[in-house]
Amino acid sequence: MNEQSHPSEYLQFAKGQGTTEGYMPGFGNDFETEALPGALPQGMNSPQKVNYGLYGEQLSGTAFTAPSHQNERTWCYRIRPSVRHQGRYERIDLPYWKTAPHIPQDVTSLGQYRWDPVPHSDTGLTWLTGMRTMTSAGDVNTQTGMASHIYLVTESMKDSYFYSADGEMLVVPQEGRLRFATELGVIDVAPQEIALIPRGLVYRVEVLEGPARGFVCENYGQKFELPGRGPIGANCMANRRDFKTPVAAFEDREVPSTMTIKWCGQFHRCEIPHSPLDVVAWHGNYAPCKYDLRNYCPVGSILFDHPDPSIYTVLTAPSGMEGTANIDFVLFRDRWNVAEDTFRPPWYHKNVMSELMGNIHGQYDAKPQGFVPGGMSLHNCMLPHGPDREAFEGASNADLKPQKLENTMSFMFETRFPQHLTEFAAKEAPLQDDYVDCWDGLEKKFDGTPGVK
Repeated sequence: MNEQSHPSEYLQFAKGQGTTEGYMPGFGNDFETEALPGALPQGMNSPQKVNYGLYGEQLSGTAFTAPSHQNERTWCYRIRPSVRHQGRYERIDLPYWKTAPHIPQDVTSLGQYRWDPVPHSDTGLTWLTGMRTMTSAGDVNTQTGMASHIYLVTESMKDSYFYSADGEMLVVPQEGRLRFATELGVIDVAPQEIALIPRGLVYRVEVLEGPARGFVCENYGQKFELPGRGPIGANCMANRRDFKTPVAAFEDREVPSTMTIKWCGQFHRCEIPHSPLDVVAWHGNYAPCKYDLRNYCPVGSILFDHPDPSIYTVLTAPSGMEGTANIDFVLFRDRWNVAEDTFRPPWYHKNVMSELMGNIHGQYDAKPQGFVPGGMSLHNCMLPHGPDREAFEGASNADLKPQKLENTMSFMFETRFPQHLTEFAAKEAPLQDDYVDCWDGLEKKFDGTPGVK
């Protein structure tokens, strides 16, 4: 992969904070961080005058009156208020980035679908021009549902910035390394890591190693949170300490720049005379973070039967309906299988939730062939799916010794809403037309006589 230079060399970072250089540990914590000593007011949020001539500005991720345990906001102390821009917002078109409700009339979303990796283009692509929407669900105007995307990025954004008013972005790299230079600090991500970028946060995406490809879940609803562990207790799955939030970093650059805003599925752009990454200090609990998926500790059956895949949930976005998520982010990584007298791969099923899967690397146990790294599959609401013939026969006749699944990392974006294909997913992306044939070889085994143990 090619390494690229990046403009974040202008950033000034906070020093000596966090247990990992450049990051502070914890998920949903109240953080405070400053890149210059004394820039962060103490004991109050909005002093009459802020040190260094900074402006105080609050970024709210929830309604002001949300319950205190759900209330999310961050106070930013910045060189210029973010309201400063030149001229009116002008509508622009990013034709491959779609937003729900988006239901093309000539596309059928009913079915089982699988795609090979979307290939890289010879055309230079940034984070904005390289986004390719595969499915959308729900309605951004009512802040429900989601969209799933593939990103193809070969070029860094230069003097160009973006934020989405539509939802937070869960970024799952599959190839290459990216840097998210945000208002609140810098996050570097690589394959087997994820990043969460909150709604409304301004950032610039730079290519550290390219070309870069990965998956994005755009969450229109309530923010992702850690799932309740119930009787599992206080440990395992994803632990709060393993999430990393960046320390403060700022640029003081007077340079013509552009700001692109995604709002209710429309894209608008305006000119600004400076870098908006000028937050010198901040405190609060509404901030970006990253997480290394290799720190996820799976739990599972240690005697018999195959639990529901919900035991592999890394993050969940509530829907307001108890126990039914707007989105679940589920991870299938290396793990031991030890269950006795049990069909170990995922069983055949239909589900009220719709499941979009992606392969980060390796082989998925229910589909040994055809589901390759960078590929995706979609099994929509109440569409039957399950192992192919090879997986079924192998699991039905295996010697059930303890077995470790290795070199595997796949994930699922699961939502309570049906996922509708975009024109790109149906007509341009490398759809496997023969995917449904993987079940043709499943044979009738019923002969009217009881089976023998």
